[in-house]
Amino acid sequence: MKYVVILGDGMADYRQPSLGGKTPLMLANKPFMDSLAPLSEVGLAKTVPCKMKPGSDVANLSVLGYNPEEGYTGRSPLEAASIGIELKQTDVTARANLVTLSDEENFADKTMLDYSGGEISTAEAKVLIDYLKEHLDSEEYTLYAGISYRHCLVIDNGRIAGDFTPPHDITGKKIKDYLPKSEQGKKLLALMEKSHQLLKAHPLNLERIKRGKNPANSIWLWGEGTKPTLENFEQKYGVKGAMISAVDLLKGIGILAGMKVIEVEGATGNYDTNFKGKAEACLNALKEGYDFVYLHMEAPDECGHHGDAEHKIYSIEQIDKEVVKRIVEGLKKEGEQFAILIAPDHPTPISTMTHCADPVPYMIYRSDRDCGNGAKFYDEEQAEKTGVYLEKGYTLVKKLLNE
Repeated sequence: MKYVVILGDGMADYRQPSLGGKTPLMLANKPFMDSLAPLSEVGLAKTVPCKMKPGSDVANLSVLGYNPEEGYTGRSPLEAASIGIELKQTDVTARANLVTLSDEENFADKTMLDYSGGEISTAEAKVLIDYLKEHLDSEEYTLYAGISYRHCLVIDNGRIAGDFTPPHDITGKKIKDYLPKSEQGKKLLALMEKSHQLLKAHPLNLERIKRGKNPANSIWLWGEGTKPTLENFEQKYGVKGAMISAVDLLKGIGILAGMKVIEVEGATGNYDTNFKGKAEACLNALKEGYDFVYLHMEAPDECGHHGDAEHKIYSIEQIDKEVVKRIVEGLKKEGEQFAILIAPDHPTPISTMTHCADPVPYMIYRSDRDCGNGAKFYDEEQAEKTGVYLEKGYTLVKKLLNE
C-alpha cells in the first residue's frame, strides 16, 4: 500500500464577493479532484490548536501527524535544519526575511510594502545576505542564506524576544506598531535598522529598481525558536517517508523527521513552480521503495498573501491537472493499491492576505474501496456539509494509514 499527502498550502479561503460569492477552491476548474470527492471521505480538520498561531510550521506538523502542542520550539529552527545549521541547545534562531520597506527617513515610519523583497531570486538574495554577513556577523549573531527571501539568523546564547510579527501579516501597514519593545527585541531591531542602511543603496537593489522590481532593502526578523526534536516518522508510523517541497520549512521538517528530502528542478514555491516535476518525483519515490510521500506546494499560500485570486485559482487548477491526476493515473497504471490525502495546511484568504486558524477541507481517497460520505465536489462548502469534523488535525495521517 502506498500513501501520498498532496498539500496545497493555504489553498482554503473565504467566499469572496469579487468571485461571485465563491472561494477560489469552489471556482477553480478541478475536474479530477471533484471526480474523486464522491468516492472519498471528505470533511473538515482543525490543524491549528486553539492556543497556537496559524503558521505553516504548526499546521504542516499537524497534517504530517505530529501534535504541535508537544515539542514545538518555533518556526526558524525547522528551517535551520534545512539549511544545514547545527544548532546548540543554547542557540536561538530567527527567520530573516528580505523585505521591501518604504523610503521614509525614520525606520519606524516605514510601511511594509512587500514581505518577499519582490520575490527575490535565491542567487540575488545570497549576494545581499553575504554582504550583510560582512557587516552584521559577530560572536553573537550569524546570518545564513536560505532560499529566495527566506533566511536565518542564529543568536549564540540567545533569549527569545517574543514580540516579533510575521511580515506577511502586516503588508501595507506602518511598521511602528509592530516593532519589538522587549530588551532582546530592541537589540534585534537594531540589526534590522542597520540592515536597511546597508541594503537601501546596494547596487543590486538599485538595479532591481531600474528593472521595475521591488528592492530587498531590509531584513525582518520573526519566528524565533530553539533547537527542536522530532520523532522519527518511520519509527512513529511504520512507513518509509519522503518529503517534496520548494521551501526550507518543509525540508527542515522532513530532515528532522528522518524523511528523504527530494529536490525538484524548477520548484520555486510559487505559481510558476514545476508542478509536473513534483508529481513525477513523487511517483519515482514510490517506485524506489518509499511508502509515504508528503508533496507540499506553496503556490496557493503565496498567492493568498499577495491577494492574488487569479493565480490562486490557477495554482489550484495546476495541482488538479498536473499533480493529482498525474499521481492517481500513474499509481493505477503501476497496479498499486494506494490512499491519497488532499488538504491545505491552513486557509490563506485573499481578502486578509494572511493565515487563519479555521478548519481546512480534507479528502481521503482509497483505490481499494469506496469511502464516499456524501460530498459531490472537493471544496469548503461540501466538506462542511458532510458533518465530519476532526478536532485534532494530527490524526489525519492516522486516518490515511487506516490505523
